[in-house]
Amino acid sequence: MFQFLTNASVQLVNRYLPSPFVFSIVLTFIALITGIALTGQNVLVMAGHWGEGLWSLHSFAMQMALILVTGYAFANAPIIQRFLDNMASKVTSPTTAIMVSTLVGLAGSWINWGFGLVVGAIFAKSLARKVANVDYPLLVAAAYSGFVIWHGGFSGSIPLTLSSGGENLVTLSGGALTEAIPLAETVFAPFNLIILFALIVVLPIVNRLMHPKNPTTVDPAIIKVEAYTVPDKNTPAQKLDDSRIVALALFAFGVLYYINYFSANGFNLGLNIVIGLFLFIGLMAHGTLERYFRAVESGIGGITGIVLLFPFYGGIMGIMTGANADGISISSQVTEFFINNASADSFPIFAFLSAGLVNVFVPSGGGQFAVQGPVMMPAGLALGVSPNVTGMAIAWGDAWTNMIQPFWALPLLGIAGLDARAIMGYCLIILAVSGAIITGGFWLLV
Repeated sequence: MFQFLTNASVQLVNRYLPSPFVFSIVLTFIALITGIALTGQNVLVMAGHWGEGLWSLHSFAMQMALILVTGYAFANAPIIQRFLDNMASKVTSPTTAIMVSTLVGLAGSWINWGFGLVVGAIFAKSLARKVANVDYPLLVAAAYSGFVIWHGGFSGSIPLTLSSGGENLVTLSGGALTEAIPLAETVFAPFNLIILFALIVVLPIVNRLMHPKNPTTVDPAIIKVEAYTVPDKNTPAQKLDDSRIVALALFAFGVLYYINYFSANGFNLGLNIVIGLFLFIGLMAHGTLERYFRAVESGIGGITGIVLLFPFYGGIMGIMTGANADGISISSQVTEFFINNASADSFPIFAFLSAGLVNVFVPSGGGQFAVQGPVMMPAGLALGVSPNVTGMAIAWGDAWTNMIQPFWALPLLGIAGLDARAIMGYCLIILAVSGAIITGGFWLLV
């Protein structure tokens, strides 16, 4: 029965899922038609909302691009590559490979979503080189399934936003929050850790059960190892480029900054702090500025989707939040529907489900919180729900439907050499299982 559902899911996606770019444009017109119907605004006005939204995510897009490329560069450091190849060499069976790929994706995404996407794809390729008869699309899907926990980890943009405080938090929470919420009450809260643990236990088993009897193996050209070329050191300039002393001096200066920052602010991780940590750690993992620059340069292609599609998702966000003269917008209508039908007990689940729906149209944790935070955070407080619970419910909803939103799979798919259709059928099953676990967690634990 499980194999039947998996095969049906794979066939459905292969037949009907468009490319991520086309998908974003289809969603744009769906949002446009919905906005006209729900808010009564005409096409010209909605086009204005769309145009204003196109350029609203530039700074956040840069942060997301930096998270990805710094995570990519770190994952591609020789020491990390050797570690992954060594792990892969100890795996002998296809089903074990699927489970281990899932665990690596989970661990990497909890540390840093960009790192998790990249290290998962690289490890999947290592496994494909060493394990015979493993289904390569499922191997990559298993690595991507770990991404479902990213918003409950160190690089989650919503918990990091909640912990950053300041005027931005007041605005994003609709005035409901004036003080920062520490990570101890979000990422490290007991309910969040239990949900994480349940997913870490269940997802590897689910992915293992999906392995087909007739696996799709990989083209050897896709998984070949790119040989690293040591730069020439024939001139003083080349020696300076590849100097470990210069890299060490820069790293030491970065360490001094972080000592000063954490002494003044405690263990308060914002997006920029996380990006900087991965930048300096990645630099030391490569050893020199020149080698780190090359690693970043090789990962730049992975941000194509961010650069091209973020403006269009910003436009969708503009349509979603564009209000008429009475203050009615699509996002307010969707959110208020859940609020009007919720109690203190059910509100976290409604927040989770509504966030999952909004994420299909606005696949950005920070962008999504800008859409939902000003409405959901005050509503949660009015119902007696703790702000940290509401924030994490939105965060998990955003992460959850990434399993069927191909936007964030683009970097991983680029490294793996696959298109979205190859893995999204498996991801539909992962969506159903993870959704049940997360919903159960919020129902029983908060």
